[in-house]
Amino acid sequence: MSATVNDTHDPALRCWVDSAQQPEIDFPIQNLPYGRYRQAGSTQGWRIGVAIGDQILDLRATGLIDTDDLNELMSWSSEQRLQLRRAISLGLREGSAQRQAWSKLLLAQSEAEMTVPCRIGDYTDFYTGIHHATAVGRLFRPDQPLMPNYKWVPIGYHGRASSIRVSGQQFKRPRGQTKAPDAAEPSFGPSRRLDYELELGFYVAQGNALGEPLSMDAAEERLFGVSLLNDWSARDLQAWEYQPLGPFLSKSFASTVSPWIVTAEALAPFRAPFVRDAGEPAPLPYLDSEGNRASGAVDIMLEVSIQTRRMAEAGQPAVRLTLGNSREAAYWTPAQLLAHHTVNGCNLQPGDLLGSGTLSGPQPDQCGSLLELTVGGKQPIQLPGGEQRTFLEDGDTLILRGWCVRDGAVRIGLGEVRGTVLP
Repeated sequence: MSATVNDTHDPALRCWVDSAQQPEIDFPIQNLPYGRYRQAGSTQGWRIGVAIGDQILDLRATGLIDTDDLNELMSWSSEQRLQLRRAISLGLREGSAQRQAWSKLLLAQSEAEMTVPCRIGDYTDFYTGIHHATAVGRLFRPDQPLMPNYKWVPIGYHGRASSIRVSGQQFKRPRGQTKAPDAAEPSFGPSRRLDYELELGFYVAQGNALGEPLSMDAAEERLFGVSLLNDWSARDLQAWEYQPLGPFLSKSFASTVSPWIVTAEALAPFRAPFVRDAGEPAPLPYLDSEGNRASGAVDIMLEVSIQTRRMAEAGQPAVRLTLGNSREAAYWTPAQLLAHHTVNGCNLQPGDLLGSGTLSGPQPDQCGSLLELTVGGKQPIQLPGGEQRTFLEDGDTLILRGWCVRDGAVRIGLGEVRGTVLP
């Protein structure tokens, strides 16, 4: 159902909120993402909002729902979620009878404080970016960049949900153990190889009962929506700690998500066939379905920009580091991640977050991390004003953006993820 295009995607739809009609706006009426907000500077409780143009619509105040708990809404069936989307769309369309009442329920996004879109009970980070996995593997294992299981099983690890924050997050540079290749013993101190990771976050809707795996078709129904995700990484801590059990302190200090969840229903016009190159192994039957082959992939443009402290102080805007596409980068689809996560009987819950892993394209200007862009720190990148970067320095701000474009559909955006490194 989430891959079905309907009247809510009609390019001819117009909204009575003027800003929703602006070219290149992230949140036209065809999008309608969910988030949690309140008036900036207030101590009010968090409200469920729908982004429309540069405004936020108070969803509960419309009378369409009777809760401000987005996790409750996420637990609804896909049919119920689709009906709610259509009701919101009808109320925001030009000529709607709800215009007079709903116009009083809007708050400018510039006047709002945002928080993490829902309660994230658990966070699993996957490793679906095959170009990233190959490039990083080549740095450490030139003779075998990909491990033998990579093309058969979606690799993932259990991340730390408590340190996930919304866009605008400022976090201290993490400390921990590192070990130089020529050192006899490890040392302790701040990370010197701090990096970003360009990812998508997939939010779980209904979930599943303990011991009851999801089929591929059921997994598709359980995808609530997508956001941007920056899973910050301390590469020097990671290199010392990750064997044999994987990332720990190198990943748990901060992860940043965008404030808006673009729903699976909104993404319907931008779904794409799941296709692998000739010679690649076919997924095992539990990771395969006719629907996944036809439209399991998601086509999202992804951009990374940086603004250093010096640039900010000089009033200079952020500069682009990379521009890529999720469809080219991901080896596995969202439904495959959900199905695999539950195949052993693991129970997912509404609001659980699955990270895609770093999404890098095949070209150098499509890298999703500095580790790749600088070839492990060996080739610094040049920035305006003569600055260079191999890894992130204190005061650096990273901005991730995402959007979907396709002929015959209205462009929709995912907003942005912004985060700043503190000493």
